[in-house]
Amino acid sequence: MCFKLYNLFAIPYKLRLWRTQIKGNFYTIKFIVLLVMVVSGIVFNAKPVLAEMTPKEILEKADQARGNVEGVEWEIRLESVENGRRQFRVLKVKARDLNSLAEFLSPPKVKGRKLLMIDRNMWFIKPGLRKPVPISPRQKLMGGASNGDIASTNYAGDYKPSLVSEDTVNGEPCYLFDLTATNKKTTYDRIKYWISKKRLVGVKADFFTVSGKMFKSATFEYDHSIMVQDRPRSFVSKMVITNAVIKEDITTMIYSKVKIKRIPDSAFNLNLLVR
Repeated sequence: MCFKLYNLFAIPYKLRLWRTQIKGNFYTIKFIVLLVMVVSGIVFNAKPVLAEMTPKEILEKADQARGNVEGVEWEIRLESVENGRRQFRVLKVKARDLNSLAEFLSPPKVKGRKLLMIDRNMWFIKPGLRKPVPISPRQKLMGGASNGDIASTNYAGDYKPSLVSEDTVNGEPCYLFDLTATNKKTTYDRIKYWISKKRLVGVKADFFTVSGKMFKSATFEYDHSIMVQDRPRSFVSKMVITNAVIKEDITTMIYSKVKIKRIPDSAFNLNLLVR
């Protein structure tokens, strides 16, 4: 009799318990599904702004970190080893957008010389010369450095970018661009350019001739910071250029005394500079 009573009351209880468990599992599953949806939404919405930027816009950001801003001044110490010969130069550079003026500070034999770049045109100015000498940004300055290497970059305006793939440089995720020159006044005909996805700065570059032969490569460091549109922006601190054939030939460009500064029009006035 007791056994029958137990079954009588136990069965409805088990049914209620089973329904409660099912209902609980339903809410648990629902909660998990909602959690997955929320997390997925966060992940997708947290994609870097880069995904919404065009290749040109990414290049413009990278150009800022290498001098293409409204007004900035810095010093560069060039040190080169070429065929076992060591050389150095120290220059002060003033840059504003596409214009830049580089003045040699040392050694004494080159002190006072200047390199002026206005848009894509470049001149060499030397004390004692009555007229400025038109030169090319492609001409060798010292070691592996070309004249155009010391000026602010305008890769966004001078090159047609093609996004080749995504890659890593020293463990840092990067966009890999293939840059093709759009005019003959550029420093290089073609560049493979690695830009950090997170920092929007160029971290590595391979430089090619018009025939497609790589002749040098470079790596970049960014230990300086400047304010661009009221926001801190990384600025190049070191560029190391390595000869693609003779690996021992290395040119190092060390940037110092970087500061945002208003650069007047007179700084880029060719007539005033040759007086």
